[in-house]
Amino acid sequence: MQWLLVRHAIAVPSGTPGIPDDERPLTAEGEKRFRKAARGLARLVPRPDAILSSPLPRALRTAELAAAAWGRLRVQTAPALATDRFADWEAAVSKLGSLELVALFGHEPHLSMLLAQLLGSSDAERFAFKKGGAALVELPGGLKEGGTLLGAWSPGALRELG
Repeated sequence: MQWLLVRHAIAVPSGTPGIPDDERPLTAEGEKRFRKAARGLARLVPRPDAILSSPLPRALRTAELAAAAWGRLRVQTAPALATDRFADWEAAVSKLGSLELVALFGHEPHLSMLLAQLLGSSDAERFAFKKGGAALVELPGGLKEGGTLLGAWSPGALRELG
């Protein structure tokens, strides 16, 4: 199985008065930039079998934009993707059945921590995702056995391709 890990696009800044952190939406610029990045992502990565997203608005909207770029995929929410409990991420994916490629939309620092763990590193900072960035990992035997990085893309590179 392959996991495509994607960080949400540019959102309203944390600490913005009147907007709780769990309700922060994408900015208009974030939507515009990720819409183009999503087209680049769709050119690089085949259409996933499923899309799972954190239920937080900034991740969910990013997933919806990517789903549209791949062509009307349905986005499913998974509360686990808003946490750093990676066994819960794996459980959420396993509920989908046997799939080849699942796109997972989430947040930092969870994504970089997960990618570091999958690649056998303790230095998550080396794997930090920019807003709208993505990485593709091959997982032949699940999280415990680790994975192989197949590709990693900055949002700028994705926009160039879009």
